Amino acid sequence: MNVEELVRQSLREQAGEQPPVDTGFADRVLAVRRRRRTRRIASVAAATAAVVGIAVAVPLLDRGEGDARPAVGLGTDGVQAHPDQSPPRDVIGAGQTVLAAHYTSALRVRSEKRGTVERTYWLLDARTGTYKKDTRWSFVAVAPGLRTAAVLERGLPAHRIGLLDLASGRVERWIQIQHGVGGLAFSHDGSRLVATTYGEDPDLRTKEKMQGPDGPVWQWNSAYGRSSRSGFYVLDVAHGTGSWSAVPSDRTINARQDFAFSRAGDRVYAQYVGGRDGLQQFYSLDGAKTAAPADEKHLRSDVPARLSPDGRLAALGLSREVDGDPGRSYSSILDPRTGKEITKVRGADLLAWADDKRLIAWERVTGLDETYRPRLVLVTLGSDEVVPLSGVREPDEDILRQKWVPVFARR
Repeated sequence: MNVEELVRQSLREQAGEQPPVDTGFADRVLAVRRRRRTRRIASVAAATAAVVGIAVAVPLLDRGEGDARPAVGLGTDGVQAHPDQSPPRDVIGAGQTVLAAHYTSALRVRSEKRGTVERTYWLLDARTGTYKKDTRWSFVAVAPGLRTAAVLERGLPAHRIGLLDLASGRVERWIQIQHGVGGLAFSHDGSRLVATTYGEDPDLRTKEKMQGPDGPVWQWNSAYGRSSRSGFYVLDVAHGTGSWSAVPSDRTINARQDFAFSRAGDRVYAQYVGGRDGLQQFYSLDGAKTAAPADEKHLRSDVPARLSPDGRLAALGLSREVDGDPGRSYSSILDPRTGKEITKVRGADLLAWADDKRLIAWERVTGLDETYRPRLVLVTLGSDEVVPLSGVREPDEDILRQKWVPVFARR
């Protein structure tokens, strides 16, 4: 069955179905997001070229026939599921997408009024098909192919980027940089890195006096509107060379606001805070603001799945929920060129495309009036069925502590 047939089937199934969502739905779903109006947008971009040196030059990302490292195998129908595990201990994946890593985060107090939200990663060992804890890294991005990860050491911003061989667990190459880096993302083909630069740790928290219901209280707060983000590097992974472009920060971004590549790799984008959620600003590779690509202008920065592998469909955000035991969530699938909704698919948060017809998503296991408790599921266009991939993730204890967060990569 092709995509068009699936869509027609989905539309038939949805015709006359559940009643519209009740009042207050958006507030419930997005209650954890702080919305603030944009005060102003005035950023002047400048580009500064900088030669990047390699401390140790060792071939990596070699996809030749001589690479005998094992790949992660597939289960039935291309699905690897462990619905009894949360966080996962054994590999989870579907189609061309694998859970390459997951991490938790928690506040580490540095002084009476300063602290840092630090991540702890579990990386996939492709040979054993299990996730292994690796406490060395403050930030990890996994390249397509699951052979290499770009890593940053503890103590951000970092002044070198490691290229980690996931089979051996060894850093095979260090890329030295002048401007401190706090975030990393690979291009779609894995040949380049965009490294977001910051003047100070983007995960810094300060303890500030706030007015609570019973009087003044001390709370840990991120520096909204006071980000130290300074720009980004675009680096060639094979050669370790590239250039840095300045992007002055303004009051429309959070303390951590990392850049990522567009699908074609000719631009980068980052989220900004405005009158609605999911806003995104694109930049040319020399740091100048630019329009969004034609097939990405209708996307949201807070929906990770974005474009389908063939580029014909776009994942958008949660559009409706239906109460029940458990409740059911539905997200929109758009035509990326026109922005018109083609169909809806199950799932509250679309995380990654498994192929051109299936996606990995978070979906709730509770009713709408209960505490939100999700699990990773596989959903299919034109079908109301969900296939559990992981166990249920319990609610985070507070905004400074996360139970576990998935990191996906293509096989």
